[in-house]
Amino acid sequence: MKILHVITSLYTGGAEKLMVNLLPRLKERGDDVDLLLFDGAKTPFRQQVEAAGIRVFDLGKGGSVYSPLKLLKLIPFLRKYDVVHTHNTAPQLFAAIGNLFGRAKLCTTEHSTSNRRRRWRWFAVIDRWMYNRYRRVVCVSPKTENNLREFIRKSRAEILTINNGVDVAQFAGAQQSPLLEEIAPGSRKIIMVAGFRWEKDQDTLIRAMRVLPHNFHLFLVGDGSRRPELEQIAKAEVPGRVHFLGLRTDVPQLLKAADFVVMSSHFEGLSLSSVEGMSVGRPFLASDVDGLREVVRGAGILFPHADHAAFASAIQKLANDKAYYEKIAADCGKRARQFDISIMADKYSQLYKTL
Repeated sequence: MKILHVITSLYTGGAEKLMVNLLPRLKERGDDVDLLLFDGAKTPFRQQVEAAGIRVFDLGKGGSVYSPLKLLKLIPFLRKYDVVHTHNTAPQLFAAIGNLFGRAKLCTTEHSTSNRRRRWRWFAVIDRWMYNRYRRVVCVSPKTENNLREFIRKSRAEILTINNGVDVAQFAGAQQSPLLEEIAPGSRKIIMVAGFRWEKDQDTLIRAMRVLPHNFHLFLVGDGSRRPELEQIAKAEVPGRVHFLGLRTDVPQLLKAADFVVMSSHFEGLSLSSVEGMSVGRPFLASDVDGLREVVRGAGILFPHADHAAFASAIQKLANDKAYYEKIAADCGKRARQFDISIMADKYSQLYKTL
């Protein structure tokens, strides 16, 4: 059985990180799996996938992922593979259209509890048609599945949940990076790893720095369209205390070097960065929103959505109470082990056998 995963790119993000984590483990289990990119730019994630022995194809570099040329180039791949598994909107839609001329069994993964398309009434008919072209729709959390079922209403596809997973041992056993201490010696270090996209909420963390003492510094790992805007806000409001580290390949080491790990977001599917953050033996804090509360509640700390004062208060409580700090860190580690990558890979491999 030949399996092809299709995604827009391998820049940064949860779906992209899933490719890095999942595909080598499917290969280890004997699955014949390749990867196709709509945008084939050379990125650290692409290099990691290729280094693991996964064949990576692309439909070109740069340009719009919604170009009709992408659809024409995709169709031959739909004829070569038994199972085609898509991620992100453009591959989901174009595979549904292109497979009218193909023979592949289509799967897709829904990575978020919501998306902007669901706000556009005119797109709802197309969206529901698209999902119904798939044999299986995998959701990364129960909340994601519930919201998708509500949106689709009636579905010919089988919808199921497979929780995202990470290599917990890799993060738990990482060595501390010296970089954060070199940038801000002697500081209390807060870190968030996420793309600078509209669904993320780095803004709240930057505002919180105005409330926290001056020895607290914020480190933001990632890149994206909102980065220049957030850099300007940080420079104007808390100069010298917010550090933008860009795309990194040493995320486990950076997380291990921080005192507090955070995911501030407007909504999530099941955040891989959150599970990674809970794996490193540090307290994990997250916005109390869909896709985060299901993972964090009862282990880490949830703060009200977009409430910078509440976040700052939670950080200070951890900083001032060593026993409380250590309890939250230990609870986070236990929760992370429930989302180990091996569990997820077994379920995906079994899914393909059912097809």
